Amino acid sequence: MSTSKSETVVSLNSLKVACRECSLNSLCLPLGIAAADLERLDAIIDRKRPIARGEHLYRCGDSFQAIYAVRSGSLKTYATSEDGQEQVMGFQLPGELVGMDAIVDSAHPLSAVALETASVCEIPFSKLESLSGELPSLQRQLLRLMSQEIRDDQKTMAVLAQKSAEERLAAFLISLSTRFHQRGFSPVRFNLSMSRGDIANYLGLALETVSRLFTRMHDDGLLRVDRKEVELLDREKLCLFAGANCAHQPPRKTSGHTP
Repeated sequence: MSTSKSETVVSLNSLKVACRECSLNSLCLPLGIAAADLERLDAIIDRKRPIARGEHLYRCGDSFQAIYAVRSGSLKTYATSEDGQEQVMGFQLPGELVGMDAIVDSAHPLSAVALETASVCEIPFSKLESLSGELPSLQRQLLRLMSQEIRDDQKTMAVLAQKSAEERLAAFLISLSTRFHQRGFSPVRFNLSMSRGDIANYLGLALETVSRLFTRMHDDGLLRVDRKEVELLDREKLCLFAGANCAHQPPRKTSGHTP
């Protein structure tokens, strides 16, 4: 299996790449911001050291100081009930922001942990808030990202409430496929950094159900599974299962890096 882009250990020098040179700037805060203003945004961003697998970026209840943009690797956000049960709330990929749900109460309502070696850009919220007041394009992008987060949460709730177990897993795989494609990776061949248990927890299914569905989809020729690597052999049919729009299906790519 090829080494995934997100699994490569990130050097400290690579974390110093400015926003304008970052390959993710079309997905993150810099989208739509003029080149001259990017330097002002870049000046308030702290490129954090790599986060090891299993290390927390923050925990539930921690004071809210900053939002974070994932540069490489992936994170999992989760809540913990009073009896210690974990509920997976989402998975964050490169180019996505995490921590915005803490703005309202000035404390993190969820915990965020690295699923693999990851790196993030830390954006102090007080400085971001002040700067966005001076840069309308930055303010618009913040609002756009918040709106997108609300929309994605609503879609997830609809999937969990209305779809069968098979449809839930198909929707999850198509969502990952689309997100990987937006980042320049193959939309049909990628690594799952999250465990089967995490996937089951997130989708509201039993672990045995998820394992059985992966086996069934493999036997039906819809996908191929090799440990953590998944290849979607019939993405269009999975789209139909998921109720997703395949009109603009990404081109099939099975070679090169897998995220």
